Amino acid sequence: MAKPNVRLAESLKVLRRFQDKHGGVVESLDLTETHRARLVEAGFLRPVIKGWYICANPAATPGDTTAWFASYWPFLSGYLGKRFGKHYCLNAEVSLALHTGVTTVPRQITVVTKEGGASKIDLPHGISIMIYTDSKNVPGNRIEVKGLQVQPLPDALCRAGPNFFRNHPREAEIALAMVRDPGELLTFLLSGDGYPAAAGRIAGAYRFLGKPGFTERIVTTMKRAAYEVRESNPFDTPAPTLLSGGRERWPYVLRLRSMWESWRGDVIKWFPRAPGLPRSPQRYLANVAERYVADAYNSLSIEGYQVTEELIQRVARGGWNPDTDAADSKDREVLAARGYYQAFNRVEASIQRILEGKNAGQVAQTDHHEWYGELFAPAVTMGIIKRHELAGYRSGPIYIRNSQHTPLPREALLDAMETLFDLLTHEPEAAVRAVLGHHLFVFIHPYFDGNGRIGRFLINAMLASGGYPWTVIRLKRRAQYMAALEAASVNGEIKPLVKFIAQEMRAGTPRTSARRNQ
Repeated sequence: MAKPNVRLAESLKVLRRFQDKHGGVVESLDLTETHRARLVEAGFLRPVIKGWYICANPAATPGDTTAWFASYWPFLSGYLGKRFGKHYCLNAEVSLALHTGVTTVPRQITVVTKEGGASKIDLPHGISIMIYTDSKNVPGNRIEVKGLQVQPLPDALCRAGPNFFRNHPREAEIALAMVRDPGELLTFLLSGDGYPAAAGRIAGAYRFLGKPGFTERIVTTMKRAAYEVRESNPFDTPAPTLLSGGRERWPYVLRLRSMWESWRGDVIKWFPRAPGLPRSPQRYLANVAERYVADAYNSLSIEGYQVTEELIQRVARGGWNPDTDAADSKDREVLAARGYYQAFNRVEASIQRILEGKNAGQVAQTDHHEWYGELFAPAVTMGIIKRHELAGYRSGPIYIRNSQHTPLPREALLDAMETLFDLLTHEPEAAVRAVLGHHLFVFIHPYFDGNGRIGRFLINAMLASGGYPWTVIRLKRRAQYMAALEAASVNGEIKPLVKFIAQEMRAGTPRTSARRNQ
């Protein structure tokens, strides 16, 4: 009889095929009862609802949400596709969330089907699906996004009610900005019996966004078709967050620009004023060097999960152990410490250029790959990670442990990072560069590993551009730090992060530092 580790390895081979093909989502019929039970017991499969499972990390702690939020959209696609085929459609609001690159999972999703009856399905971590049958209201014009049947963006915009613009202004702005020509909207607005109320809402929204040409064309065309249109602004926000003249249609880029513009006022309000560049760069850099030991202890790595060929082979050999042995752990710690030391020195060189008057955003754009390369160079030398991983940004998906936020897809990384550095380069306030630069970097999560460490290097380089002291995010406040990042990424609240960074800066700053830096 085969040993338990050999049997588990065989089950993992079967699981690997479904992970690659279905995004880590498995229906019970996909596996034999033996494989399924074995994988559930070992922690590699986690139940979602009866008959459906997601791949999981057996080392995850109880309550870990990483696997669920990483697998949510593939699960929804697989479940709805199996149950309804293509005879369903997500409602307008969720369709718009997918079109505009929302990086979080909605708490509730409404699905309209042609048949099957009404039901509510409760999913893990407070998520639910509302399903109701209304064959006449399943749109005939549907497209597929992330394997899901959704309404085309112009149709969804016209179907969305006033509450969408009030409750989700960022998504509404992004969606409106993605429309290239009013004709895309008018095709829907003039269909059937016409949609004059929606036309008035969309027309008013475009006038608010500074696109009167779109407004006039919608109103004029509707009137020519004998519809009375009453223009009304559906937004409650005082001002738009996107420039009206931009040609960008990539939703992730629009989202970054909207976040920056809507939050920068809060940063200026809640963060201390910048002292200004120090008169003695050498003294400032000496103070930075003094913070190295404290700073080096606060590195963290954010890990996801994946069933790999290496894991399968180790299990087959009996070499799989969830608890890493002490020797391996020590070796990795030594390599990480050496890499951090090399990267810290490289960041110091970047700060010296900033203190000499170079544009901080341009310096970071030029140097951040160097910081990353130094951080992981020792691990490459020892063969722990592959050389190609130093080439640039990640080439696949990544997930943040216990976060509802999903980092940007790999195809968006180059445009997103270019946008981030453009915002840093043209931002006049050092505090904004520091706080928002840090948050947007970890929001994008451009690398497979080390994003937190590089993000904190970035914040300190930007703080230096205003003469602020090097700031250590203390390990003992990790929970507050992660909660503040999550509040910004998921809830759109930047103030907790602004206040947190300001507190950490004050906590590590001697009272005489302001005078000493001048």
